[in-house]
Amino acid sequence: MRRLTREARELQERELLASDATLSAESRGRTRPEEPDEYRTAFERDRDRILHAKAFRRLKHKTQVFINPEGDHFVTRLTHTLQVTQIGRSIARSLSLNETLAEAICLGHDVGHSPFGHTGEDALSDYVEGEWRHSEQGVRIFEVLEPCNLSWEVLDGIRAHSWKVPEPPGTLEGAVCRFADRIAYLSHDVQDAIRADVITPQDLPARARTIFGDPGSGWIAAMIAAVVDESLRVGTIAMDPAVLDVMYELRSFMFERVYLRPGTELQRQRITAMIHELVDHFLDHPEAIPASYRHGEAPPLTQVLDYVAGMTDRYALQVHDELFRPEVLD
Repeated sequence: MRRLTREARELQERELLASDATLSAESRGRTRPEEPDEYRTAFERDRDRILHAKAFRRLKHKTQVFINPEGDHFVTRLTHTLQVTQIGRSIARSLSLNETLAEAICLGHDVGHSPFGHTGEDALSDYVEGEWRHSEQGVRIFEVLEPCNLSWEVLDGIRAHSWKVPEPPGTLEGAVCRFADRIAYLSHDVQDAIRADVITPQDLPARARTIFGDPGSGWIAAMIAAVVDESLRVGTIAMDPAVLDVMYELRSFMFERVYLRPGTELQRQRITAMIHELVDHFLDHPEAIPASYRHGEAPPLTQVLDYVAGMTDRYALQVHDELFRPEVLD
């Protein structure tokens, strides 16, 4: 064994990583300056802080696609995050980028997600101008609600991981997370939909079956290779245009046949109504919001949205039942 200090790790980054990789020693820094750690680089420190955050732990009880699914093998927001992280690390490593920075961004990318997936996000959007975005909420969690003093690069990657965000990430590692997120959710959402008997493998677009084969690990490997090869060819993070076109077709198919299928409309309406009732109740009763979500400088609506957005699916159902479910008389 031999001691491997932070300085030695930073030297390894300079010697081994690509010239356009983000070096931890050259980070733009943190909001509050800190003394460097003896052993961990700045991005290793960020990764560890995200892993220990309460908001990260709550992801295990937040929906990915199917709400309160029966069965133990459906993807949750936490398992999705771990899958995104694995894919992000694989891409970053293959391109000689900063694997630890990509890992930290991927681990934190969905921490701001609301309960009940994108249905919950859409319901919260009814209270703000434009869209309520989980990417912005993730930054707010790490800056205000559960301040971790993360580096600029990690916060920027979390902010811009969603393709809805017009301003792209400021690092290549942040761009890696964008692709890793889409690769993960398309691959595993397809498997979940097949497991739930919503679709069959034969229903999938013909080009997806031709290029990717049967749903499974081969899909992920093919998509990773398409990102690595095209990125090396063009000098920035990109995916082979032909494969990207198939991904767009597959994404459209999933929205039509899975995410927004007619059979779930009633469920989406019920969830939207429940989120609205929770928000409206706590706007009327702000004293009921836990102290950790009540920040005096924030407007009342922001404090309420912080609280409701932070709920897990089961906690939101529990609170709603306690507030609105009629009492059963003996």
